[in-house]
Amino acid sequence: MPRHLHARHALTAAASALVLCVSSAGCAATSGEDGVTLRLVAADYEVAGDRSDSTERYWADLIDAFESDHPGINVEVEIVSWDTIDRQVADMVKDGRAPDMAQIASYAEFAERGELYPAESLLSIPVQANFLPPLAEAGEHQRTQYGMPFTASARLLFYNEKVFADAGIDKPPATWGELKAAAQQLKSRTEVKYPVAVPLGPEEAQIEAMAWMLGGGGGYTAMNGSYEIDSQANINSLNWVKENLVKAGLTGPVPPERLNRKDAYAAFVRGEVGMVNGHPSLLQLARDAGIKVGKVPVPGRGGEARSAPAMVDWIMAFRRNGHREETGKFLDFLFNDKNVREFAARNNLLPVTVSVTQQMEADNKYRELHEFLHELPTSVLPPVGKTSWAVVGDSTKRTIGGAMTDGGSPAQALRRIADDAFAAEQAP
Repeated sequence: MPRHLHARHALTAAASALVLCVSSAGCAATSGEDGVTLRLVAADYEVAGDRSDSTERYWADLIDAFESDHPGINVEVEIVSWDTIDRQVADMVKDGRAPDMAQIASYAEFAERGELYPAESLLSIPVQANFLPPLAEAGEHQRTQYGMPFTASARLLFYNEKVFADAGIDKPPATWGELKAAAQQLKSRTEVKYPVAVPLGPEEAQIEAMAWMLGGGGGYTAMNGSYEIDSQANINSLNWVKENLVKAGLTGPVPPERLNRKDAYAAFVRGEVGMVNGHPSLLQLARDAGIKVGKVPVPGRGGEARSAPAMVDWIMAFRRNGHREETGKFLDFLFNDKNVREFAARNNLLPVTVSVTQQMEADNKYRELHEFLHELPTSVLPPVGKTSWAVVGDSTKRTIGGAMTDGGSPAQALRRIADDAFAAEQAP
């Protein structure tokens, strides 16, 4: 997603209440005559490669409103590249510079080490009870919720309706076989550069790989929650992708191992991609660029995939600075209906609360999100509640793309990731 903001903005609370801290030391949480200052590290939600100021403006407006209602509590936000935010926050914590709050992809390792406040000690009962139950449950570590869902997305297969028509494709694919046939027609009958984009570059390879594994009846974990990364189902799925799409020259000029999701999305917006697994944020960008977008459930080997992958980004609150009461007030404000709906609508992402989900489902203004809202309850999240997931996700990012090269092997790559998972599970 996001790109790092290199510029430093030091705005007063009266002006905008937004501070982007980019010094190597970070911004220290403070208390003094002016009250308490909370530090939040948040991800920048750009989609197609060029940084947008949408995330910056969202936090600036929200913090300005919060500080107006809560004199004595100031909030500074550091907006960081999605590519590096998890690692940067981990380094901050390791170096004794933990922020008060971070909005990242994985919380469980911090919870295991006792570094986080439980949600129940921060949020009012109505706010905590309003999270969508599957997301609240996914935010639990050892039956206690530490991860507070901030935003969600599900995947659908996006296709360019114009190039489909140009290729004479009458209907979108529902199976892998139909997807391959459509990609062949796109390659032979149109000028599209990527008949089907398969972004297995290090930015978000763990989710793209998960889509194909789920489509073949596998996934990261078994029903009992244990890892089954190198299962035969997963090996078969990735072998199919390599043999039928990559080796057949249907995945475009940039090899999958070097194609990042944001680059694939940028190419889709330019009209260069026939099909790609997409999340809601891509939809409006493509429409704004004049791309007529079709979307269908992610295909599986023999039909619609049993489940498609979903992603949730988490807010968590660190104990180190001791600002539990002030942090709780900010989080209660963050999760009110207005702010949840505003972020989801502004970024074409899915809300994380029951009340806003119901509002958006009933409002035709958000009709383009209705299919994603329908898909979310049956989607599968990565095993984010495992303390080992950060290691496994990183291993997948570094390893799985290489399986698609001439000298690579899906079986060997999956076994390497499985070994990393085992080691992480055994670590004290």
